[in-house]
Amino acid sequence: MLPHDLCSKIQNAFRARHQKLSLNHNTQNLGILSILLRAGFISSITRGTIAGPDPQGFGVVKESERRIWADLKYRDDQPVLSNMELISRPSRRVYMTPSEIRLICSGRRSGQVKPLGMGEVAVVKTEDKEHEWLEAREALQMKLAGEVVCRAR
Repeated sequence: MLPHDLCSKIQNAFRARHQKLSLNHNTQNLGILSILLRAGFISSITRGTIAGPDPQGFGVVKESERRIWADLKYRDDQPVLSNMELISRPSRRVYMTPSEIRLICSGRRSGQVKPLGMGEVAVVKTEDKEHEWLEAREALQMKLAGEVVCRAR
């Protein structure tokens, strides 16, 4: 699944007022969802099957039936995540150095990328296998460059 599919699925689930969201189990989806969990946009992540969240059944089923279940978060009947958009597209990849990431995190524009607002996060995919998916501020602390995939607010 490409990042734009993930962004649109998450946005559509929030707009349709779903309680849970099911996504294919892969490192990209798990990485992006864990960033959204740490930022407070979703309330929990559970491994499961097509039938539902089931950590025990996750290890038993075949790979194609494994899913990640995310519990979506609402405040005063409004979705916590209002917008999730792609920054790096398949036709135009956006790679940033730590100094460029510092610019967008501190409220200044870097190239075509607008600065992050209050409560907004950007997802960065780095080359470091131990820290492959990071939030922009975490990548900045670790001084890691990478592809800025998407932003959420």
